[in-house]
Amino acid sequence: MVRSRSSSAAQARPTAKAPRTGGGTHEVRIVGGVWRRTRLRVLDKPGLRPTPDRVRETLFNWLGQDLTGWVCLDAFAGTGALGLEAASRGAQQVVLIEQDAQLVQQLHAHVEQLKATQVKVQRTDALTALASWPAQSADLVFLDPPFSGGEVMFKHALQQAVRCVPIGGWLYLEAPEAWTDEGLRTLGLSVHKHLKAGAVHAHLLQRIA
Repeated sequence: MVRSRSSSAAQARPTAKAPRTGGGTHEVRIVGGVWRRTRLRVLDKPGLRPTPDRVRETLFNWLGQDLTGWVCLDAFAGTGALGLEAASRGAQQVVLIEQDAQLVQQLHAHVEQLKATQVKVQRTDALTALASWPAQSADLVFLDPPFSGGEVMFKHALQQAVRCVPIGGWLYLEAPEAWTDEGLRTLGLSVHKHLKAGAVHAHLLQRIA
């Protein structure tokens, strides 16, 4: 069952980071919860876009900070920043779904570093994983597909993700363009909150009847 959360919007105006261009390592920082201020080393790979600190802070302000008991799926997990942030804030179960072998290895290292027993890493295609996940059994699905996939990729990801949450459940979507209620209604979704951070549009979506 989805827990009630505050819908008050944060006033921050986040600045998006430029896409990674490859070579070396960088860090992401968990911004809230029991692992607050913990820094995690992340690979610098082409197309990898860790969600900036201030965007994550705003998202979890929207959700109400305390995710105790929630089940969360982080599809297209990448660095795992979103899913690990949810676990830090009390989520009961978090599944990090990633296909890239190097990123999967890195995610396992994060889980070990944090001793995050509630976090599981699944190496597979995100769309396949979402399609096979038990219907309406997650509270929140994070979606950050490759921007190069185009609208078809995003629509397919939303179609698979919406079935994973019950009426009133949440999807978080990062995309290169804004999605509106008109475009989402046929998928059974509505826009609860939206912000633009540089070239990235961040949406908190809710499944509707």
